[in-house]
Amino acid sequence: MRRFSVVWGGQLVSVIGSALTAFVLGVWVYTGTGSVTQFVLIQFCAVVPGILLAPYAGVVADRHDRRRIMLAADLGGGAVTALLLVAASTGGLAVWQVYAATALSATLNTFHLIAYTALVPALVPKEHLGRINGFMQVTQGVQIAAPLVAGALLGLVGLRGVLLVDVVSMVFAVGALLVARLPEEAVRPPGAGDVDRAGVGAGLAWLRGAPGLFALCAVFGAWNFLFAIAGGLVQPLILSFASPATLGVLMAAGGSGLFAGGLVMGVWGGPKRRVLGVYLGLALGGVFLVLHSLAPSPWLIGIAAPAFLFTLPLMNTCCVTLLQTKVDPAVLGRVLAVVRVLGTAAMPVAFLLIGPLTDGVAEPLMAADGALAPSVGAVIGTGAGRGIALIFLVVGVLMLALAAWAWTRPALRTADDLPDAVADEAAAAERTTP
Repeated sequence: MRRFSVVWGGQLVSVIGSALTAFVLGVWVYTGTGSVTQFVLIQFCAVVPGILLAPYAGVVADRHDRRRIMLAADLGGGAVTALLLVAASTGGLAVWQVYAATALSATLNTFHLIAYTALVPALVPKEHLGRINGFMQVTQGVQIAAPLVAGALLGLVGLRGVLLVDVVSMVFAVGALLVARLPEEAVRPPGAGDVDRAGVGAGLAWLRGAPGLFALCAVFGAWNFLFAIAGGLVQPLILSFASPATLGVLMAAGGSGLFAGGLVMGVWGGPKRRVLGVYLGLALGGVFLVLHSLAPSPWLIGIAAPAFLFTLPLMNTCCVTLLQTKVDPAVLGRVLAVVRVLGTAAMPVAFLLIGPLTDGVAEPLMAADGALAPSVGAVIGTGAGRGIALIFLVVGVLMLALAAWAWTRPALRTADDLPDAVADEAAAAERTTP
């Protein structure tokens, strides 16, 4: 546990620095170009490399020393930020460089995240995995809250100052990895020598042999798709009835819900039967998304948004812990890579659908004279922004339907009954480490 705490602390500092940089670069691109399209391209560059390269990252994580993979990724990320700092300091920073840096950082992060997640089960006792994964979710809350700090820093030290903070944060992450004494069994899993024969398809083959976990991946992918739609529209929804200042407050409130959820999961660890946490997260998430649609009220969003984001650590912790305890450590990296691909592949589709779905379908339907004004409009209102509210209503109902469908899958309901891959890998590693 002490070893994990050292690694986790260093990575948390690094994540804060990266989140600050991501925010200020987005601000720099948007204020410099005035183009929403060029701004959205940053998000595209941040998502696509992970989808394309995750299978190869899984192979690397199962073949090589996982600490070295994390070190290389942290050092590479620091080098990318340092190059941006040099460009900004010399006045040569260009938009295309931001895109390239974002894509490269996303690539490095993919390798880092898969190696990190595969490393955790060998560092902590099995009974504490849920709590540890909960604390790892705290980093997401930090990322959402980062814009508040980044905005203040941007005014105080400027773009170059924020980039310098990010470089320093990478030093902390690297230092923590170097200081932590990690056992050989953790950084290099048993059976690593067989990876060459298995290839990138081993993760998918393993999941197909565990129907309950394969169904879990399908549910996770559908949930991410719905979450991407809601996440992409929450800011336009708020701005349809509130000021930018109110938007900042509500986004911070949402981040607090995610942060609190991570802390709760860190203390609790989740239900003993992890799949029940998945069902609960889906059902509560659907309810809270529906609440977003009921009225154009900052107070309503101030309650519904943190409550919805509170369910994310519950879902993520239960899913990851199930995989870490049930999957053979020799293929864990590749399985996690497949899960990442299946879980995020539909997100770019969601981003592409948001604009046409909102402007071409939902908003006209919910106009004062729209087709749904007399029926649905009587419940959620009509006019500007109510089309977005309609999408939240539909997405919330679909999430509830997903929870109901998941409950009907016997293999998924009994996923916790699958045999554990290793009784207590962390304890074994502890015994073999001087």
